Formats: sequence, structure tokens, C-alpha cells
Amino acid sequence: MPTLRSSSSPSSVSSPLRRASGGRQRVLSASSSSSVNMPCGDRDSDQTAEGDSDSLSADEGSDFEDSLRHSVKKRAAKRPLRTTPVAKHPKKGSRMVRGHGQKDSEPPTSDLFDAVKAAKSDMQSLVDEWLDTYKQDQDAGFLELVNFFIRSCGCKGNVTSEMFKKMSNSEIIRHLTEQFNEDSGEYPLTAPGPSWKKFQGSFCEFVKTLVYQCQYSLLYDGFPMDNLISLLTGLSDSQVRAFRHTSTLAAMKLMTSLVRVALQLSLHKDNNQRQYEAERNKGPGQRAPERLESLLEKRKELQEHQEEIEGMMNALFRGVFVHRYRDILPEIRAICIEEIGSWMQSYSTSFLTDSYLKYIGWTLHDKHREVRLKCLKALKGLYGSRDLTARLELFTSRFKDRMVSMVMDREYDVAVEAVKLLTLILKNMEGVLTDADCEGIYPVVYASNRALASAAGEFLYWKLFYPEYETKMVSGRERRRSPRAQRTFFHLLLSFFVESELHNHAAYLVDSLWDCAGSQLKDWESLTSLLLEKDQNLDDVQESTLIEILVSSVRQASEGHPPVGRITGRKFSADAEKVAPLLQLLNYFDLNIYCTRRLEKHLELFLQQLQEVVVKHAEPTVLEAGAHALYLLCNPEFTFFGRVDFARSQLVDLLSDRFQQELEELLQSSFLDEDEVYSLAATLKRLSAFYNAHDLTRWELYEPCFRLLRKAVDTGEVPHQVMLPALTLVYFSILWTLTHLSGSGASQKQLLSLKDRMVAFCELCQSCLSDVASEIQEQAFVLLSDLLLIFSPQMIVGGRDFLRPLVFFPEATLQSELASFLMDHVFIQPGELGSGHSQEDHLQIEQLHQRRRLLAGFCKLLLYGVLEMDAASDVFKHYNKFYSDYGDIIKETLTRARQIDRSHCSRILLLSLKQLYTELLQEQGPQGLNELPAFSEMRDLARRFALSFGPQQLQNRDLVVTLHKEGIKFSLSESPPTGSSGQPPNLAFLELLAEFSPRLFHQDKQLLLSYLEKCLQRVSQAPDCPWGPVTTYCHSLSPVENTVEANPQGYPRSKKRRTEGPSRQQREDISSSQEESLQLNSIPPTPTLTSTAIKRRQPLGGLEEMEEGSPEPELVQSSQPLSGNQRSRLSSPQHFRTLLNRSGPGLGNRLTRLSLMEEDEEEIQSELSEEWQDTDKHSSSSEHGLDLLDSTEMNLEDL
Repeated sequence: MPTLRSSSSPSSVSSPLRRASGGRQRVLSASSSSSVNMPCGDRDSDQTAEGDSDSLSADEGSDFEDSLRHSVKKRAAKRPLRTTPVAKHPKKGSRMVRGHGQKDSEPPTSDLFDAVKAAKSDMQSLVDEWLDTYKQDQDAGFLELVNFFIRSCGCKGNVTSEMFKKMSNSEIIRHLTEQFNEDSGEYPLTAPGPSWKKFQGSFCEFVKTLVYQCQYSLLYDGFPMDNLISLLTGLSDSQVRAFRHTSTLAAMKLMTSLVRVALQLSLHKDNNQRQYEAERNKGPGQRAPERLESLLEKRKELQEHQEEIEGMMNALFRGVFVHRYRDILPEIRAICIEEIGSWMQSYSTSFLTDSYLKYIGWTLHDKHREVRLKCLKALKGLYGSRDLTARLELFTSRFKDRMVSMVMDREYDVAVEAVKLLTLILKNMEGVLTDADCEGIYPVVYASNRALASAAGEFLYWKLFYPEYETKMVSGRERRRSPRAQRTFFHLLLSFFVESELHNHAAYLVDSLWDCAGSQLKDWESLTSLLLEKDQNLDDVQESTLIEILVSSVRQASEGHPPVGRITGRKFSADAEKVAPLLQLLNYFDLNIYCTRRLEKHLELFLQQLQEVVVKHAEPTVLEAGAHALYLLCNPEFTFFGRVDFARSQLVDLLSDRFQQELEELLQSSFLDEDEVYSLAATLKRLSAFYNAHDLTRWELYEPCFRLLRKAVDTGEVPHQVMLPALTLVYFSILWTLTHLSGSGASQKQLLSLKDRMVAFCELCQSCLSDVASEIQEQAFVLLSDLLLIFSPQMIVGGRDFLRPLVFFPEATLQSELASFLMDHVFIQPGELGSGHSQEDHLQIEQLHQRRRLLAGFCKLLLYGVLEMDAASDVFKHYNKFYSDYGDIIKETLTRARQIDRSHCSRILLLSLKQLYTELLQEQGPQGLNELPAFSEMRDLARRFALSFGPQQLQNRDLVVTLHKEGIKFSLSESPPTGSSGQPPNLAFLELLAEFSPRLFHQDKQLLLSYLEKCLQRVSQAPDCPWGPVTTYCHSLSPVENTVEANPQGYPRSKKRRTEGPSRQQREDISSSQEESLQLNSIPPTPTLTSTAIKRRQPLGGLEEMEEGSPEPELVQSSQPLSGNQRSRLSSPQHFRTLLNRSGPGLGNRLTRLSLMEEDEEEIQSELSEEWQDTDKHSSSSEHGLDLLDSTEMNLEDL
């Protein structure tokens, strides 16, 4: 290859967009000793000046000889002298159309970058469209290409026409650097996610196609390619990592494509030369002068094109490679070594020289594993061809020791590649490896790493055993080893094992040779015949060794497992029950030891094995343990965070790509077999487990999962095992998006987009509530409960008012479906538990925990105001029946509901009893209703509700009175059928109401008796005999000391009583006693609501003693009993009628607040007003009611 010309430095040339780079000369020198023995630190530094000594011409001698190098002047970039013809009709679907009114200062669009990123269109068509754009407007087309590379670096800036005209190359790069934000550390080549994973491949394919499509036109134009190379050279020298990485990759791929073009030109040139010689050697009569002239013109054109290509390759090699092959970033160094290896293989006549081989030789000492791997793989491609090995003799002699020493590399994969490289040298270069070199490789056959041991076994086989290999043909078809050669093989194997004295167990040697010499080792017939022959002079050690080889080979063939010690770290990886707790050990480790003790190798091994465990298992316990273990390592404070984050990205990329592929198959196919369904479900489970602990938003899993769920709901064709993890994935996607927006600075558009996603998912979950599979219904219910709670009004508390657009209130239909689901899946009678040790008992316990979880989610929605509090009646009415299963949850809910609104809570308790009574009435009818066992259970529930009010009788006075009044109205709300002498159908409800009577004050009992009397008078038909429920209820309201007289209709008849009240001293004593009791029986803090453990019942003041004692405990009464006259006076309905309308601030106002008489009882209120006016005359003008009632005016919120 002609001399490669030096490239100008980016800082010393003008803008690549306006003129060609200048050619400054460079005097290059190299010393073999200084280049080979260069320290690794100098080679890894980006700031060393070694490039001057490294940049050697390819045809000016070997780099291993001391000589001065002379550079040639770089060619000038040529602008076309004539205008390129403009296409009359642009291609249909062109990405960019420049209108006549478009301003030149506007930067071109980024359609080219978006198209390459999407990778949905053919690269050839994409490049053809750009060529059409370039032909229409060269400046605009070139700017689009430049901005494509700028966007590919992750920079948001653009090169405009003004910059194109006025700014130099260094100024443009400086301006772009200022606009570049490198804080995130991510750019297209390193960004995770499915949309970026394929970008590097598409990017390289675009560069390759660009050169291929331009090789007959623009490639030799001068302007676009020369200036593009100059731009990439300048960017590759930038301090910004993204610029340097991306431009180096583009430059090296551009160089690789140019090498292919140069190779084609060389072939065309040789073919042209042969044609010219053949034509010139013809006789004078047969020779065609026109043909000779045409061939000469063609050869001249090919020569010019070759010079053009060589000039561009020279610029790229000198300006990019010689600086970046020792870049501080290992990814950049690896790119350079990988590409130079491909140049040597494809265009060996020009690049397979010592001047280029030296770069690979130097980089064999690189400190990074990936770079050393690229070097060895590049050399394997060269040594694998016998035609190329003749040119590698000098290189081999200089770097052979380094290649042999790499067999002991600390990275196993590097050591494996080194052994394989030496095996190729052994095969294709006879006599190069000495016995001393081979003796350093032999012990590796006993290495603990099986891949390394197998590679060493292959080397041993080709070195010692293959030369004695003999075969013969049997029946012209089957090839078999001759018995003599087979005996020779076992003798050599025996001699190597015994004489080397490297190991005591032949099983490891057999395992190392199994991949390359398995057929010989399985020739047990020859081995046994060798042991049985009498004339074999074998000592005891040799016979024992042969027997061990025989046994080891048989075991290896039957079991297929390597010997003990070559499966380190993977023994328990296949056992889910063992690997899950092992992963939990990471919780107790000091993870800083990975960096303080230089244990990076062990960290890499753990990450590799963790990935294998995740890909192998689909059990939730293993996946959760693996995700949590990786979460512990992904701490940004650790110095190895970048390495762990890269491993996490690799794992998620693998799972995401697999999911996308399997999803497309599911969406396009109408039938999937069991294996395909299992694979898709397992992939979704793995992603779901990691989404719970890691932010996978960058992989954009919401849309594909939502499409999958939408198809499942619409068609029902998606298996249930696929739907479950898909629901969880969408749920986590919404929560992680909310986490990003909860910080600050979220736009209205982002909030509304998240709101739309959340609403759509809630609608989808609502549809899943009616699914045929119970596990789908329960999962949808749990996710709905959590989302409704998260997006409830409480999310704006704490200064987060900017999240108000996200607040969501469920519709009535959704609330109704949630309540119906609760009835169908939670409040069901389970089977009887046995001893608790059987499989069925464990299953029932797990189901009970799941039902408790569902109930707890519903109760949270009630307490946080997401659902109407009246829906709590569906829960409270099962308090007594399911007390053993959900008693702690319902009790806690009842307590917290009373703390929120005491009045509303008491109405809900009454509503629960009404619902149960109505359901029983509809099932059994009104006859004998109070004698049924179900009615007895309702009576027990009412007694438990009454006990829940606690000992604070004064605090709950108005609530209990209101409850009685509403209960009386309900019991008489329906009249008996016309013409029937029976009692009203709801009258038996009074027996349930009687359970709340012990919670009433004596005065309130008399008032309720009067209210019941008036209500009964409105019943159209009265029985001839007293009604039993009325009698029972009146008895509960009658004081023990003075039983109320009842009339024949069954309701009490009031008598005229004196209206004198107790003295003020007595009333003050009563009031002080009640207040003291209220202070002594304060409510302790309530425990936190939980759905996973049954908490012990905590005493609530005196409530615990009452629940465990008599069913109707004695209430707190006044400290001073009332006399008979006072008691009878307080029992008088006329007395209550008198007190009802008093105008004072005390008793009169308080009883008005109790609202014992509603608007629909105007007639009764009118009668009471008349009697009150008569009674008021006997009252003292200075007395404003009982202090006991006045005390109920206390602010209940303070309690």
C-alpha cells in the first residue's frame, strides 16, 4: 500500500465545512525497544505524545528497525468545478423537501437521525434519499449529514448555515461542546433501553451503506468526504467522551468501508493490467489501438481513485487511529483494535505489515480485559490462515513471549483465547513454539475453569497426540483409528500424566481432552486389551493410572458432568429453594470490600452468575431475591456502580428483546403452544420482579404490555399466566413515572399523559374484575385498590399541589363493582382447618392471607375517602360472622371511621343492621323472623356494635339517641298488608335496636318511649294483643326501679307527673361526675391497619372487660341517685315535651340539636309544642336545663 499521509490536527485547520484541511508535515521516528516496552500507563493515557512515534508509514520498512520516517503532504480537498445535475423528479417519500421560502440559516431537520434510530427503513433507500437531497442542495445535504453525526453523539445542538460559513472547525466543536450536557453520562451508544440497543448496529450500517452507495460518485468528489473526515477527526480529539467515542466509531467504520473499496479498486486495477498486457501482446493486425487507449484511460482513472481512497484512509488512520488506540476509554481502544484486525484480514497486502501489527502487539499489554480480548481475536483471524502466517514471523518472534504469558491471564476468557491462539500458531507455524513455551501451557489442563482446561487439552492433543494419528479405511466408508495408533495414544497419555507429575487425579486430564479426543478416550476395547496383554511392561503406577483413565472416561460418558471442582459457584444455581436464600446473604455483606480489597474479578463472576440464575428461573422468590441483590449493588456511592449498572442494563436488554420478540409472535399468531406461552410468561415475570426494585422506564415497557392486555380483554385469547405479570408491569410503569414527576418541574402535558395512562389502566382492571379466572380478578382488584389510593386527594398533601391534575375519583359503577367483588371473594365460608400441617391446610392459610389482603385494600379506600363511607356497611355487617378471620381488620376500620366522623359511623352501623335484616326478610318472610338462627346472629352483631361505642356515654349520647330514632322509623316504615291484622314487616328490627338501649341515659329512654308512642299511633292497624318486638324494646327502655305501665296496644301510656326537677346541687354533682369519668376513660392510640398479621386485642378503656363479661354491662351513671319523685318526673313524657322547646342556651338548644323529631313529623311536633307551653309555666325562670346535658356541648374534636 502506498504511504499513508499524515492528517492535520483539528486545532490547526480551518473549518471542514468550507475548505480542506492543511497538510502539515510530521517527522516520525520509532525505536523497537521504546515501542515494545512501552508502559501500560502511557498506553492508556489520552494525553501522551506517543502518537508521533507511533504514526509510521506502512511501506517504509518495519517498525522493528530504527529509521527516520518521512511524511508526505496531505492532499487538498477538492470542490467540484461543475454543478451536479439536479434530479427533475425527487423520489417519492423523500424525507426532506426544501421550499423556496426556506431560510438558509435554519438548521436541517433530524429526520436522518430519527430514521436510523428507528431502524425501520432500508439503509440503502435511506442513503439514496439523502443523496437526492444532496444533489438538490449540496450545502443543505451536507449539513444534514453533519447534524446526523452530531445528534448521534447525543448533542442537542445543530450546525447552522451561519456556522458553516463563518466559523472554523475548532470553533464549531467548541460551540457544540458548550451546548452538550454530559451530566447524565449517557448518549446513544451507551444509553439503555430497546430503542437504543440497536442504534449502534444501525449507525454502523448507515456508515457502511453511505460509502458503498457513494463509491462511484460522491466518494471521489472531494468536498463531502474530505470535510466529513476532517470533522470526525476533530470530534475524536474532543474532551467530551460522547463526541470522542461516537466519532471514533464512525471514523473506524468509515475506514473499514474505504478499505473494502480500496480492495475492489486493487482487483479492478489488476484486471485492467492483465487486459492491457493481453491486448498489447497481440499481433499488429489484431491489436486494437482504441482498446488500448480505453484501457489506459481506465487504468488512469482507477489510479486516481485509488489515490483518493488512500488519501482518505491516510487521514483517518493518522488523525484518528494513532491517537485513539491508546485512548483512556477502553471501549474506544477496543474499537480501534477490532477494526485494524479486520483491515489486516481483508486487505492484507497493504495492512499486514509490521508497521500496523505493532499496534496490536503493544495493546496486548492493555490493562482492560475487553481490549486484550480484541487483540487476541484479531490475531486469531491472522494466524488461522496459512497464507498469512508467512508475514507474521517477525511479529511472532517479538511478541511470542507475551502471548505465551497470557495463558495465565487473571481473566479466564482472555486466557482461553490466548491458548486457542497458541494452538493456531502450533498448527500453522511449525517450530515456532519451543518445548519451554509448551511446558508453560501443559499445566493448564488441570485448571479449575473447564473452558480454559479444555482449550489447553486441545493444545496438548495437537502437540503430543496428533502427530501419531493414523487412520485406515474400512469398507471404503468408515474411518477408524488403527489399533497400533490407539495403543500409541494411550501410551502417550499415560506417559504425560505419570512423568509430568502435575496432578494426582487423571479424571481432570480426561475431562480436558474430552472435547477434542472424546472418540479415542471412549475406545474402551483398546484400553482394556492394553491392560490385559501379558507382554506389556506396565508397573503398578501405570496400571492404576490406566484403570483410573478407564473409569473416568466411562463416568464422563454416562453422567456428562465434569469432575468435582470445575463447577465452582454453580452447584446450587439450578435449585430454586437453595439459590433464593443464598442470594439473600448479600444483605449482610460489607459490599465496599469489592473495591477496597480489589475483588473486581469476584464481582464480575457474581454478576455473571446472577444473570444466569435470573434467566434460568421463573419462581417469584428467586426473582425477587435476585432483583433485591442487584439493587443492593446498584448504589451510586460505590466505585463499582458503573460496572454493576452496565451488567443490569445488559440483563434488562436481554429480557426486553426476548419479550418484544415473543410478544410479536403472540400478537400475530392465533395459537401458541405451551412452551411459547411458558417462555413469554417467564420473561414477563422476570421483568416484573426487576421493575419492582429497579427503574426500567427507559426500556418503554408500558405500551407493549398495554397492547397485550387490551387484546386479552377484547378477545380473551391471551393466557392467564401471561396476563398476571403484564398487569404488574403496567402498574410499576405508572408508579415509576409518578416518581419521576413527583419531584418538581413536571409540565402539565406530562401530568395529563400520566393521568390518561392511569385512567386507561383502571378501566382495563375494571374489565378484568369480571374475568373468568379468579387470580386475574384478585390481581386486578389489588392493583386497582393501590392505584386509587395513590391517586386520591391525599397525594397533594405536603406542598405537592402541582400534582392536583393527577387526582382521580372513581365513578359510582367502579365503586359498586369493587364492593360486589368483595362480597364474592372475601366474605365466603372457608373449609374447616385441620391440624395445620397438611397441604390442604397450608393452601387454605395462603388463601386466607390473600382474602385479608383484599379486605385491607378495600378498607384503606374507605378510610382515605376514595370510596363513599356508606360502603363500609358491606364490611361492618360481617363483623360478627367473620370475626375469627377478619375481626382485627374490621375493628380497626370501625375505630378509624369513628375517629373521622362519629355521627356518620353510627349511621353506617345502623345501615349494616338494616341491610342484614332486609336480606333475611326477603329470604324467610316476616313470620317467625326473630326465632331464626340468623336473627340471633344479627342480635349478637348489634350487641357488638353497641359495645364498640365504649364507656364514653356522655360523648356518644346524641349519636345513640339518633340511632334509636332512625331505628324506630325503619321498624315502622312499612305498614302491614291491607286487610291483614299482622304486625309491620320491619317491626322485629326493634329487638336489634334494644341491644343499644343500655347505652342511653335514663332521660333519653323516657324521651324515646314518648317518641315510640307517637309513632305507633300513626300505624293504621293495631293488633288486639301487644306486639312482642314492641314489648321487648319498651322493656329495654324501662328503668328497673320503675317499670313503665303499658296499654293494651303494647306501647306505654304517659301519666301526669309533677314537673319539679332536681336541685342545682344535685345537677352539679351529676355533671362533675360525668366529666371525671370522661377524663379517666380516654381512648388510647389505635394500631396501624395491617392485612398480614392478626394483632392481639388491646383493651380500650373499660370496653375489654365489658366484651368479656356480661353482654349488657352497666353504664356509667351519676354519682348521686335520684329520688322516686325525681325519677318519675324525669320519666314523664310531658316533662320531655316541656324541655324540648325551652329557649335557654342549655337543655333546650341541646335537645333541639339531637333532632328527635324530623320534618316529616310536623303533626307530632305540633302536639308537643302545645303541651310544652303548658309545662313551661311550672318551670323556674332561672333554670336553663340540666348541666349533664349542657356538658354534651363540648367540642368532640378536642377528644
